[in-house]
Amino acid sequence: MNETFQLHDIQALIIDMDGVLWLDNTPLPGLIPFFDFLDRRSIPFILATNNASKTPGQYVDKLARFGVTISPEHVLTSPLATAAYLKHHYPAGTRVFAVGQEGILEAMQQAGFELVYDLSQPAEVVVAGVDFTLTYDKLKYAVLHIHRGARFVGTNGDVTFPAQEGPWPGAGSILAAIQAATGVNPVTIGKPERLMFDIAVEKMGRDPSQTAMLGDRLETDILGGQRAGVKTILVTTGIDNEASSQLKRIYPDATFSGLVELVEQWTKS
Repeated sequence: MNETFQLHDIQALIIDMDGVLWLDNTPLPGLIPFFDFLDRRSIPFILATNNASKTPGQYVDKLARFGVTISPEHVLTSPLATAAYLKHHYPAGTRVFAVGQEGILEAMQQAGFELVYDLSQPAEVVVAGVDFTLTYDKLKYAVLHIHRGARFVGTNGDVTFPAQEGPWPGAGSILAAIQAATGVNPVTIGKPERLMFDIAVEKMGRDPSQTAMLGDRLETDILGGQRAGVKTILVTTGIDNEASSQLKRIYPDATFSGLVELVEQWTKS
């Protein structure tokens, strides 16, 4: 642990979800007490996930099934950050071909972009993220649109996705397939890029020095938090642990075995 890091100094949290709050459809130990603790301490939070498959409403529903009540305003997904990025570069009505599920489709539509689903209309942008319903046709259309001039944007670059049975292929694996077929590198938006962190800090109205990123993945949550100037907390219930921290030479301010230990130590601080 960073000797200068103190949990009692943290006034706001950016929280990853997969591997931190749950694995697949199983809540991780200490989930409800963790949110009860944040409520008692009046600590604002944003749930910031690179997982592009779900909408904010679907995350609200998932946490409700686990006994935790939040609002959609607490959720920031990589598709929402991607939509914010695209709105700075393209007008409403821009045609987008999406490799993804509801999370990407809803974010693009709410941002005012027109979705295309095949080659009947040219797309100006191809947006790709994790897609658990991925088909060869989706990859084929994405590749052809890019070959015909569409810009290639990825919601995030996570090559794996944490699951109970082990790591699944993530958005980065899908981006790599499209990149291999086109020779075009995607612009990636999600963690560890700063945009998601900056949006989260702004939404909570806190200074970055008073904010911490709580995550399970070193290359995204922890590295991104460091780039954005916030404190970083690793829990070892997902992808990374203290051993991989040494191997990858990415060092969080603090490491805990999970939410239970985090709340125990925070309560004592």
